[in-house]
Amino acid sequence: MARKQYTADEIRSMAQAEQVAFLRLMFTDINGIIKNVEVPIDQLDKVLANKATLDGSSIDGFVRIEESDMLLYPDLSTWLIFPWNSEHGKVARLICNIHMADGTEFVGDPRNNLIRVIKKMQAAGFSSFNIGPEPEFFLFKLDEKGEPTLNLNDNGGYFDFEPVDLGENCRRDIVLELEKMGFEVEASHHEVAPGQHEIDFKYADALEAADDIQTFKLVVRTIARKHGLHATFMPKPLEGINGSGMHINMSLFQKGQNVFYDPETKNQLSQTAMYFLNGLMEHARALTAINNPTVNSYKRLVPGYEAPVYVAWSGKNRSPLIRVPMSRKQGTRLEMRSVDPTANPYLTIAAILDCGLQGIKEQKDPVAPVNRNIYTMTEEERAANQIDDLPSTLHNAVKALKRDPIVIASLGDHIYKSFVDSRELEWSAYCQTVSSWERKQYLKRF
Repeated sequence: MARKQYTADEIRSMAQAEQVAFLRLMFTDINGIIKNVEVPIDQLDKVLANKATLDGSSIDGFVRIEESDMLLYPDLSTWLIFPWNSEHGKVARLICNIHMADGTEFVGDPRNNLIRVIKKMQAAGFSSFNIGPEPEFFLFKLDEKGEPTLNLNDNGGYFDFEPVDLGENCRRDIVLELEKMGFEVEASHHEVAPGQHEIDFKYADALEAADDIQTFKLVVRTIARKHGLHATFMPKPLEGINGSGMHINMSLFQKGQNVFYDPETKNQLSQTAMYFLNGLMEHARALTAINNPTVNSYKRLVPGYEAPVYVAWSGKNRSPLIRVPMSRKQGTRLEMRSVDPTANPYLTIAAILDCGLQGIKEQKDPVAPVNRNIYTMTEEERAANQIDDLPSTLHNAVKALKRDPIVIASLGDHIYKSFVDSRELEWSAYCQTVSSWERKQYLKRF
């Protein structure tokens, strides 16, 4: 969705004309969780003057208590009035960048970090990095207390429709709300697993796409609750069925032209596309920590459920990590299939872009494509085709990240340290948990 570059005066006029009562100042923490400071609309002038404050010590991955005063700098192009009603009046939002008390950009802000990598891309001669996300989610029924249950709202399958797909009305309402907010929804359908859904919206440049992903999650959860449902972007909420991914389609542009396209090559992929692809392949294991940042992410990345577990690429099948969809010319793109919806979109897009730029800089061709089902290949066959495994746990992914200076640099020192600390704490907590599976296996047996 193409953004309008609003002025402060235009925002004041719209707020008054639409009788906006409250303003949400939104930002994202290190874990990809949407945060906000809500203020009454009479504080709008203060907000527009970049004087709204935040206690950064209360936000995961930000700063220590002795340096907690921070400022919220709103991106005026993100002005949006939520279409749903509130009993206290209309609510609008502005997505903000975080700055230090002296006005300097906070390097630990994921959005600021993506802007930094975009500027690096522009300095390399490229104008935009377009991202088309494909986020999936599950719908579970709420109980009488409004808490989510593990009861799915339907037993539908891929592309099913009513009466099997009972989530259709909820999904339609989500689409309608998104369209009111300026999204161009391209597809909406039931996914493979019962209770699983996908809504695809039009690609946008990197920063706008990251903002859109966060807004999308907020809308999905809000509308689902109005239907008595809980929407979750957890990658693998139930065993034995497919998990939820968020495939990332990407293309690089220069002066309005897609530089991944070359009509003169056999597969119509440019040399730039091949170099970019190799950058993703070489850093795939480290990227996994960012693309799949939770313990649960790795319950999805297992053979048998269409999620990639091997570092390979192809234009013909969906088992490798990276697929080249058949569209060409301006639609030429790479699709990274490992990413899941728990990923912080600002960090994921920044890391993918930086690794691709490194590939262009190094000018190395990737290994040959693999055009057969990798899941049916033996370990020896995979080795012969130079196919590496993705990390199988969050612990192993973080170890791969620690060994990759390019991916570390894509995050910046502050975010890297905060991110690793957060992931290691999660892994440690998980390792100390005794699961029902373990009790079932061992309690009587030993």
